[in-house]
Amino acid sequence: MINLAKMLLALLIGLLGSIVFIYLHLPLPWLLGSIFATTLSIRFEKLPIISPKTFSPPARILIGIAIGSAFTPEILNYIPHYFVSLLLVVPFTILVIFFGTYYYYKVLKYDLRTSYLGSMPGGVIEMVIIGEELKADTTKITLMQSSRLFFVVVSLPFIIQYIFQIDIRGNQLLTTPLKNIDFFEFFVLYALSIFAAIFAKRIKVTAAFLMGPMILSIFLFSTGVFTVAIPDEFLKFIQIVFGVIIGFTFRNVPFKIIYKTLLATFGHFIILFILCAIFIAIIFYSLDFKVLDILLAFGPGGQTEINLIALLVGANLPYITLHHIVRLLIVMNIAPIIARRL
Repeated sequence: MINLAKMLLALLIGLLGSIVFIYLHLPLPWLLGSIFATTLSIRFEKLPIISPKTFSPPARILIGIAIGSAFTPEILNYIPHYFVSLLLVVPFTILVIFFGTYYYYKVLKYDLRTSYLGSMPGGVIEMVIIGEELKADTTKITLMQSSRLFFVVVSLPFIIQYIFQIDIRGNQLLTTPLKNIDFFEFFVLYALSIFAAIFAKRIKVTAAFLMGPMILSIFLFSTGVFTVAIPDEFLKFIQIVFGVIIGFTFRNVPFKIIYKTLLATFGHFIILFILCAIFIAIIFYSLDFKVLDILLAFGPGGQTEINLIALLVGANLPYITLHHIVRLLIVMNIAPIIARRL
């Protein structure tokens, strides 16, 4: 109960940060506001707060359902149109890994395994697990991956709002207010998604609590079995949960190390930015896709965080999700194999 109270206090601080961001008319307030409020609050060591990781699995399930709800029977007809764009994920991922590894290893003089795993455009948790197995520097990998995620999650909303002129203070394209929800259908769907998450975990699917419900809901929504929307209030709560969790990745790390890692990772972020710009230009001028959709499809952030942003801006979720699935499959299959040889 004590830990639960500490988690709830952390979420309350995240909520207050979100309210401040709403008041200041800043982009993506529910996510970014909670990130900044948490990042500041964890510097006060006597504050009785802990990361609300207990809320992460149910929140991931909700995001998986929300993503799957975008796969209507009509949208699935466009998937063959994505084929060439999906193929370009392969060279993009390889180039991101190559230049990232070169930057950390040659320029910053990190060891080769740490450079390689830190530059991977995959999940923080997955890369740390692989790093532990291969005896790489997991502290550096955590900071490298968390910093990259931080830069991507923080910069994307500002790019979208101030360059693309899209208001992302809140979007209800795939959601609806709680009072208009068919609760029976929603809870049946959520119960089925819990089983899908547990099954995916048991068969060792990467990001099981996201991927299991997502695959199930893609099937259920694309066949028209379910049509219920995700409550808008739940989506706001999810943003606060992940905002606070992201903020906690910097806890108990000396500010000097955070500062140095952020500076180091910013160089990697610039490399990612240039590579993204090149591939966005190639796809935009050769294929029929919107710049915003391409940006989110090739944005090397966490799959959960990028999909959450895509949900809020009303982007082409099937297009974006499929690209991140392909990238994740590439990363999770080649990362352990090559890392063992380094």
